[in-house]
Amino acid sequence: MDTVLNLTMEILQVADAVAREKGIERDLVLEAMEDGIQKAGRSKYGHEHDIRATIDRKTGDIQLARYMEVTDEVENEVTQLTLDQARERKADAELGEFLIDPLPPIDFGRVAAQTAKQVIVQKVRDAERERQYEEYKDRVGEIVNGLVKRVEFGNVTIDLGRSEAVLRRDELLPREHFRRNERVRAYIFDVRREPRGPQVFLSRTHPQFMAKLFAQEVPEIYDGVIEIHAVARDPGSRAKIGVHSNDSGIDPVGACVGMRGSRVQAVVAELQGEKIDIIPWSSDPATFVVNALAPAEVAKVVLDEEKNKIEAVVPDEQLSLAIGRRGQNVRLASMLTGWDIDIMTEEQESERRQKEFLTRSETFVECLDIDDVIAHLLVTEGFTEVEEVAYVPLEDISSIEGFDDDLATELQTRAQAYLEAESERLVAQRRELGVTDELAALEGLSEPMLVKLGENDVKTMDDFAGLASDELTDRSDGFLKGFELTEDAANDMIMNARVSEGWLTAEELVEMKAKAAAEAAEANGEDAAGDKTSEPASAE
Repeated sequence: MDTVLNLTMEILQVADAVAREKGIERDLVLEAMEDGIQKAGRSKYGHEHDIRATIDRKTGDIQLARYMEVTDEVENEVTQLTLDQARERKADAELGEFLIDPLPPIDFGRVAAQTAKQVIVQKVRDAERERQYEEYKDRVGEIVNGLVKRVEFGNVTIDLGRSEAVLRRDELLPREHFRRNERVRAYIFDVRREPRGPQVFLSRTHPQFMAKLFAQEVPEIYDGVIEIHAVARDPGSRAKIGVHSNDSGIDPVGACVGMRGSRVQAVVAELQGEKIDIIPWSSDPATFVVNALAPAEVAKVVLDEEKNKIEAVVPDEQLSLAIGRRGQNVRLASMLTGWDIDIMTEEQESERRQKEFLTRSETFVECLDIDDVIAHLLVTEGFTEVEEVAYVPLEDISSIEGFDDDLATELQTRAQAYLEAESERLVAQRRELGVTDELAALEGLSEPMLVKLGENDVKTMDDFAGLASDELTDRSDGFLKGFELTEDAANDMIMNARVSEGWLTAEELVEMKAKAAAEAAEANGEDAAGDKTSEPASAE
């Protein structure tokens, strides 16, 4: 940069050389030079003056001038003048234009030269960083190759050629170490502007790093014939990847494994020996979960869509295989499918079902004042709650073998009477606890819920509005932990209570929900289609 300040040199040649070296536009370098010379000029003639420098783009000549604005009202006599004053110097002067007074070329002293150099260096650096940001901001999701430039406290700085990137310690595989000048392949997961300039962040633990490696090794994935629908990784240890073929004639698992495992082994080698299970993806959650739990065999699954939960029943001897070492297999399967998975043996499931059967039977015996035989028949036919007996069509009860219309009518009458009495009892208990009718009117809260809230000293709409959703739904100590209440439903009720109390307006609530929905849609912008039930493959 000292060369730039030696005005006896060809300034355009210097600008061209810097532009080539830094990979930025020639005009940006010349603008940086103009800013540097301009700052030096202001140091000589006074910082209060509007001194501007221009460099002729063809000849390289430097022109220094003082600018004064023609204005109605003069606020700064050094940089502004009235229209009358301007017309004394230039007869056709107009409001808003600038009068330009050329200044003689300045002889740069040591301080002025150093000041100009600092400005030029900073401007060029800023332009270089902006070029880097523009180049990489649209490359998030790509795999790049680079050389290790330095390693500091476990964080690796990678030279990508014209730019640098950061591979942080927590984005490295366990026990992975790099040395200077070693070649590295990594995934760009973020590019953002930081106070010290734009930063490119790399990862080798990101699930999509493995997906992109497969796309490089498997032509069918690159061509779109095979799709990767889900990836779950325990970096450096084990991973599962769900694949689906859009061509029924191509086996997605076999294509990813390759001849004698060549394709998957290439990915395994890059990931330092990480074991990979290749799972056939399915649009049916139950089938996908069964596939994802491989190598364990699953006898049956029970889905609970409201809780986004699946119970997988496995033979006794398959339990440890399904769970995996330290729960790794079931954890990865859960990450892959997006479902909470509970593993239980056939014996455990049988015991649980027997216990549920007895509990439900006892409930019917106690609430409806019936004998064990009738209660057992109701449970066997799928009735689980008194509410179902009270409000199902009468023929659903009378059609049970051994029942008739009279018995069905009597059972329904008893069920309705019990529910009415229970409701009156709960209302009285709720009022005794001091829970207000205003809170009771909030949509979504049942009388049993209101009693629980009252027992936890939540009695008014204001009390309820001040809660957080996890205070209601937390499985260990939530006020309403025993009820079928999702976190989203709890949050909706709390927000409605806040609107009722005037903490926010209905319009603000609508805007918040719209924003949250847009963010959720952006985060889950993956579609799912197709089905495949071939056997999973594992690479070790």
